[in-house]
Amino acid sequence: PGHRPYACVHPNPAAGKHLLLACCSWTSAPAVNNLLYLLVSLQGYLPANAERRESTLQRKRQEYFGFIEQYYDSRNDEHHQDTYRQIHIDIPRTNPLIPLFQQASVQEIFERILFIWAIRHPASGYVQGINDLVTPFFVVYVFEYIEEEVENFNVSSLQEEVLRNIEADSFWCMSKLLDGIQDNYTFAQPGIQRKVKALEELVSRIDETVHRHMQQYEVEYLQFAFRWMNNLLMRELPLRCTIRLWDTYQAEPEGFSHFHLYVCAAFLVRWRKEILEEKDFQGLMILLQNLPTMHWGNEEVSVLLAEAYRLKFAFADAPNHYKR
Repeated sequence: PGHRPYACVHPNPAAGKHLLLACCSWTSAPAVNNLLYLLVSLQGYLPANAERRESTLQRKRQEYFGFIEQYYDSRNDEHHQDTYRQIHIDIPRTNPLIPLFQQASVQEIFERILFIWAIRHPASGYVQGINDLVTPFFVVYVFEYIEEEVENFNVSSLQEEVLRNIEADSFWCMSKLLDGIQDNYTFAQPGIQRKVKALEELVSRIDETVHRHMQQYEVEYLQFAFRWMNNLLMRELPLRCTIRLWDTYQAEPEGFSHFHLYVCAAFLVRWRKEILEEKDFQGLMILLQNLPTMHWGNEEVSVLLAEAYRLKFAFADAPNHYKR
């Protein structure tokens, strides 16, 4: 990680063929420009027709700042103040070890993005965890304009118009992502409940030993995998790995809502040896909530994705294979 560019191969559903994408060394701006294309094009933010992209970008950016003018002053109104207060509390907790996200101007951008999204989606409103989901898009868009390490970059050196464009584009991409998984965040979070249950059923089939070991020590999947679903593994992986993972999710039909299940199953079984070495509830929970991925990079994520694809091809078309 840091200076090593990597290549990832995955299907492009729009083209119906494989797209070879060199992407995401932290110091390779052209590589991230390629990733930027995926983030916006496969995300559905920009039209496929290149001639319409610039006008669409301008229209969507204007629309976002229209929302700001229309709604943002209401953040302290009685009806919205609880939402804004929770966002305001959560923002400093977002990637607390990365200086980029501790800058006041970045935190203000995130507050606006999250508040506008919340009041435009009253069925769910703001839920803790959504604050994490804007960060990969923001990082990729910032990276387009710099030639240095992004984690320590001071955004005040960017032109105001550039920063406004980054804010608007991050909002729309996060919104598009959440459109596909909004039932994760509605009342009682039914989407997450279903996905955690599906994960339990899948793991019981692919590695019964691990499944029974956790049952033996009364570890409930919801106790550790709720966060995996709620935050799309962002709390479990370094940010560079999240961007690599999401790159594949973008290119996979229902990547965030469906393929993520198989990634989580592969991720759990990846720690089989460590899980089986723990012989009590406390030890298992400490392990599962603090998995040692700090030094993970492209190689580890690629292996994880390969195993997730294997599981998907084995089980996705025959879901009864993993249902008891």
